[in-house]
Amino acid sequence: MKLDAIVIVAIAVTTASCSFRGSLPGRPSQGSEVARPEMVMEFSSLYRSNCAGCHGSEGSGGAAVSLADPIYLAIADNDVIRKAASNGVPGTAMPAFARQSGGMLTNEQIEALVVGIRSRWAKPDILRGTRPPPYSDPEPGDPQRGAEVYGVYCDSCHGAEGRGGDQAGSIVDDSYLALVSDQGLRTTVIVGRPELGAPDWRHNAPGKVMTDEDITDVVSWLVSQRKQVPGQPYPTPPITMGAAP
Repeated sequence: MKLDAIVIVAIAVTTASCSFRGSLPGRPSQGSEVARPEMVMEFSSLYRSNCAGCHGSEGSGGAAVSLADPIYLAIADNDVIRKAASNGVPGTAMPAFARQSGGMLTNEQIEALVVGIRSRWAKPDILRGTRPPPYSDPEPGDPQRGAEVYGVYCDSCHGAEGRGGDQAGSIVDDSYLALVSDQGLRTTVIVGRPELGAPDWRHNAPGKVMTDEDITDVVSWLVSQRKQVPGQPYPTPPITMGAAP
């Protein structure tokens, strides 16, 4: 074969190869590349991957408080949500998600979650005309008075001494109190758990609204029920020397 013919054949093969390169088996199509984790900024993807397991699909609640509850969003500002998402809540199952705290999300991704939660589920006028209790109270309450408050507002559902009733379970359960923070207890008393049928601070007793003092005191009473060593309710029996193992 002459040199000219060889060159023509080579050019033809190369051209054919180029024309079919985009459809070769196993070759990714244009635009199908997977984004690097830190580049994902779309709220639904971030929420589904990092939040839905505990806070429920579409913020509906689950093991943790509903983030789609407008009452919760009315008392918890963006800084509260940002800090919880970034740093977690020590002593609870809420982990830290920000990279500087050992998580996997960038600050920009945390902010995308905060903005998305607020823009999708908040209702700015939900408490118009109402003076809601403050999200937190730095002063400790009176647990003795809190026991009385519990009897007025809570025992109809949660039973005597908080050990459970016909309408709701125990709120002094060792495992529950070991996994919830003091602020988590306060948040639940204020906003309730609407996905579980638990009312907010205005509707626990007919015709009575809990005051800030009521809320602080009943939370203090709940905190006083928490065991110092959760999971070890029974004392360890003394070891008698010479006894059979």
